[in-house]
Amino acid sequence: MAEHTGTPFTVTGAHVMRTPEHGDVRDLHVRDGVLAREAPGPGAGTVDAHGFHAVPLTVDSAVAQRPEHERGVHDLVPGNPATFALVRGPVAESRIRRMLVVSPADLRAVYVDGHREAWRGEPVRPAGRDLADAGTRARWVGTWEDPARDLLQHLAADGRYSETRGGRADAYTGRYWVRADRITYLDDSGFWAFGELVGTTLHHAGFVMHR
Repeated sequence: MAEHTGTPFTVTGAHVMRTPEHGDVRDLHVRDGVLAREAPGPGAGTVDAHGFHAVPLTVDSAVAQRPEHERGVHDLVPGNPATFALVRGPVAESRIRRMLVVSPADLRAVYVDGHREAWRGEPVRPAGRDLADAGTRARWVGTWEDPARDLLQHLAADGRYSETRGGRADAYTGRYWVRADRITYLDDSGFWAFGELVGTTLHHAGFVMHR
């Protein structure tokens, strides 16, 4: 399996979903980390996604925080970042917009800015590797809080996380990976989840967190 790390590639046969509307079966072309109108040239990779849905990684609270002219940046259309998951079977719009949680058995791949983060339900690099960079650690590591929902999310420098919910420590624990403004979680209980950092606010599954 060749990892896509900036190499142009095409996702074929996926049912491409958009918010707030659903799309149809078509190819996704990725070049330089963004979705392109035309297929890449010779030597580009191909991902067979027949039977999977290409799902934008978006959270309503993150969309609402963006300026009006940036609120379509998550849609899977040419010119936008190639940030999406390939998920087996239909995915309801409410699940996309509020809390996308995916079983490893149903996850074909995750891409952030055209870089593969997960493949066939498994991570493609060790947790903590992203945090070797001091600037990345400074941006992500620490305790994030959503007081309205009584949540503390602790992001450790070794790529592990734990959540305190309603005063209950380690309610959820697992590994995480970061790239640009995105965070990808793999919980120890067996599911993938996703978040987005907008400014200094971390959005994940309806939680709005500040450090």
